[in-house]
Amino acid sequence: MPSAFRLSRTLNLVPAIGIAAAFSLTLLSAPGAQAQSSDIDQLRSPLGSYLSGRIARGANNSAGAVRFYRHALKRAPDNARLIERAFLVEATEGHADRTIRLAKKLIKFQPKHRLARAWLGLAAYKAGNFKRAEQHFKLSSAGPIGELTSALALAWVARRRGRTKTALSRLKYTQRAEWAQYYLRYHRALIADQTKQHKLARQNYSRIFKSDAWMPRVAISYLHHAANTRNFDLASEILQRNKDATSGAIHPSIESVARQVKKSKRLPLLIDSPSKGLAEVFYGLGEALTTEGGTQLGAVYLQMALYLRPDFPFAHAALANVHETAKRYEVANAYYDNIPASSALQLLIKIRKAHNLDALKRTEEARDTLLDLAKSNPRDTRPVEALANILRGREKFTEAIKHYDKIISMLGEPKPGHWTYWYARGTSYERIKDWPSAERDLLQANSLSPDQPLVLNYLGYSWVDRNMNLKRGLAFIKKAVQLKPADGYIVDSLGWAHFRLGNYSKAAEKLERAVELRPSDPILNDHLGDALWRIGRIREARYQWQQSLTLKPEADNERKTRDKLVKGLPKLGAIKSAKPKSDKPLGKRVETTDDKTKR
Repeated sequence: MPSAFRLSRTLNLVPAIGIAAAFSLTLLSAPGAQAQSSDIDQLRSPLGSYLSGRIARGANNSAGAVRFYRHALKRAPDNARLIERAFLVEATEGHADRTIRLAKKLIKFQPKHRLARAWLGLAAYKAGNFKRAEQHFKLSSAGPIGELTSALALAWVARRRGRTKTALSRLKYTQRAEWAQYYLRYHRALIADQTKQHKLARQNYSRIFKSDAWMPRVAISYLHHAANTRNFDLASEILQRNKDATSGAIHPSIESVARQVKKSKRLPLLIDSPSKGLAEVFYGLGEALTTEGGTQLGAVYLQMALYLRPDFPFAHAALANVHETAKRYEVANAYYDNIPASSALQLLIKIRKAHNLDALKRTEEARDTLLDLAKSNPRDTRPVEALANILRGREKFTEAIKHYDKIISMLGEPKPGHWTYWYARGTSYERIKDWPSAERDLLQANSLSPDQPLVLNYLGYSWVDRNMNLKRGLAFIKKAVQLKPADGYIVDSLGWAHFRLGNYSKAAEKLERAVELRPSDPILNDHLGDALWRIGRIREARYQWQQSLTLKPEADNERKTRDKLVKGLPKLGAIKSAKPKSDKPLGKRVETTDDKTKR
């Protein structure tokens, strides 16, 4: 997705102000609303369902919202606001028939409702009524996203009707925003390829590939174009540029195409029909929306892609990611199950499903899945890495270390990108109190990639907390803060380093900032309390310690904090010079920042 693409700022989907009040007034103005208490109880039911649906929707629980809205609609079938809300959640869940019925009702109240019109356009297209589809898509152009969606959809309808010039004219990118031009050029290339205008297709692919060579979908489409026209030199160039742009982390789908390209095998076009092109519109925008934070609207777009193309692997995978974000792990795995076993994505899918099983506390199933994968893919480190990360997350550090040992033994000559393995093994060693081994691995991770904030922070914090290498530790942490100034854990490390060095005023300043960034962490609040105590802000210190206790620290840390509330900190002259113990095992506190990196 282009860096300029900030879709989440353009949503403006549903006006929320006063909805509950308006709905309540609608109900209470009904005939007989002032009658018996039993009648009032009946009126409360749809309102309660409506409000419960809104709460469920706000919590990304669209399945729950569907049930509440359906109940409310039975009592208030013509309420415009309720119809709109129900339409959105049915669309999010992919209930196409209900969505389309509600869309027909909704446009009576809002004739230019962009999502309702888009769904009706798709329904008309699927029924073969292309003229009607065009009418709906023209009316779906409200707002920047609607305008782009309308242009792309109309182009593919024109292509389906055999009107190639009209289709391409819909995709003019003059006076369009930079992020919109990316999509217009991409679909212009797809349509040009379908109509055997390969030179035009290549011009458009080349333009977007210059800045977006890392994007799997662009690279795959461009590769299919090159192999379809038997331009295997171009295909090799595309592969190399994608490899360079991704630092060698090639997408499995690209690897699959690459094997065929190396055999000089002519490939069909990736998007070889107007229907697939139209589905590509909603998939591409849907994935971008979910990536940029517009999860609910993005899910609706992805469901529209599946409505047109039910076997679309990338759309299923993107929706699985949406449900993972919402912590609906069983639903996510159900979407993964819809992807054919022959898909090049299968290895990654099985790994993601294992992570989801672990999130559901079915860790043994996850372990078995990953062990089977590792056995059937003996040269691939990814299943082993996933298992090691799961074990580390479950605090089974000794077992995790064995799997990191296996990964490192498979690597050959270490490369900069391999720093994560030494970092993960080093943090595991630290958690089992084998500091010499931990320090060795963390230094190796830093040697491989010297500008990794996680490594700098972990090493620096560990040294400072052990009263060793204090100046170097402080320098490491300062560098980490420069690299990630908004990371509360790293800022806390800097504050704690100053505390260990006796710079209490500076420590309090940094630790206050850390708590602003991570207010819900008990250790950060406890550290701030310590610093405040040292500079004489006794009442505030006690408040921070109390706050730390409300955030459910681990038992050992809770005991220490309660003791400080009673006795305060010892006088400076009474502090022993021996190495202090960590307030909390370092890995668990610092490591929360790298979950995505590790997985």
